[in-house]
Amino acid sequence: MLDLSQLRSFVAVEQMGSFTLAAERLGLGQSTVSQHIQRLEAALGRKLLARDTHKVMLTGDGEALLSHARAMLSIEGQVQALFKSNSLRGSLRLGVSEDFVTSQLPAVLEDFVRSHPSVDLELTVALSGVLYEMQDNGEIDLVLAKRRLGNARGKLVYREPLVWLARDPERVLASGPLPLIAFPPPSVTRAIALEALGRNGVPWRIVCTCGSLSGLTAAARAGMGVLVQPRSMAPSGLKKIAAGKLPVLEDVEFVLVPRKGADQALVSALSDDILQKVRGLRSA
Repeated sequence: MLDLSQLRSFVAVEQMGSFTLAAERLGLGQSTVSQHIQRLEAALGRKLLARDTHKVMLTGDGEALLSHARAMLSIEGQVQALFKSNSLRGSLRLGVSEDFVTSQLPAVLEDFVRSHPSVDLELTVALSGVLYEMQDNGEIDLVLAKRRLGNARGKLVYREPLVWLARDPERVLASGPLPLIAFPPPSVTRAIALEALGRNGVPWRIVCTCGSLSGLTAAARAGMGVLVQPRSMAPSGLKKIAAGKLPVLEDVEFVLVPRKGADQALVSALSDDILQKVRGLRSA
């Protein structure tokens, strides 16, 4: 019989790509996570993980095990919820900003979904400004999105610098009016970038507008122009433009905003889980 604690460590390492980050997420020592993986590999007689200088990756046997490991952990969560007198039930509508989804959301949500199988989670992905509008209209219960400095709306999760990014910074900067790749209004990062350029008299033009970060990233990787993103969410294949080449951008803050009238037990449980996971990932 496979040990569920070992499977939990295995899934966490796959998600985080690191023994250190997996241990931080699980609240365990790195040596404990390593022992779990070694014992799991010994029990199965197969190598499940391979390491290079940058990341831990699944082997073919590890990929074969992953879906089964997740299914077993999901069943465990369902059984625990079945016999908990205070298990959470109901539905919760969560809105998450586009850039956060592609970087950290899977690791943040998977444990919550597994631990609370009786909670129906409805996810909406959009620009921060759109999410706030939807919440004001009663369409979203909890928003995880960006706000500008000085805005008091929501509970702070963390503060993040914005950076200018391009595939070939020198070529883009020499191309005349600065070619910008940006989300459409009411994007927070778009507004900050345009205000910074305006204050400093830098001519600019919008060369690509898209509501999807994957679309913006593709345009930036194709060399179309400059993209602004939170520093920790900079897509691969793009370079940070050196300080002094373009105006300094103000930081943004990621916040949790509950809707008045939403199920407070569900909102509090998910908010606490998001705060713990995100701050743990960033400190690690």
